[in-house]
Amino acid sequence: MKTLFILNDPPYGSERCYNALRLVHALLKKDPQAAITIFLMADAVVAAKTAQKTPDGYYNVERMLKRVLVGKGQVLLCGTCMDARGLTEAEIMAGARRSTMDELAAATVEADKVLVF
Repeated sequence: MKTLFILNDPPYGSERCYNALRLVHALLKKDPQAAITIFLMADAVVAAKTAQKTPDGYYNVERMLKRVLVGKGQVLLCGTCMDARGLTEAEIMAGARRSTMDELAAATVEADKVLVF
């Protein structure tokens, strides 16, 4: 099954990104062959910023996104949203990539399920 997750909220301050990624991990645990695409929009693009340092015992969304990539999932970032926040491609984690609304539209059409957080 192909599942598209669209995340909008910042990675910290709200737990929406965290909870979306927890669900992604649970889906991959149940079905390691699941095709997962995560599209980060608005403030969620910062979730893919590299070299995040969080306090011990606190979740780290960069690490959580890495687990998705290891599971053969995709992490796509809205290019317009990156530009609006001054986030460059050099600042995003390995494996994640800049994307477009056209690519999001195509992923939406291809997905069996679309979940928005």
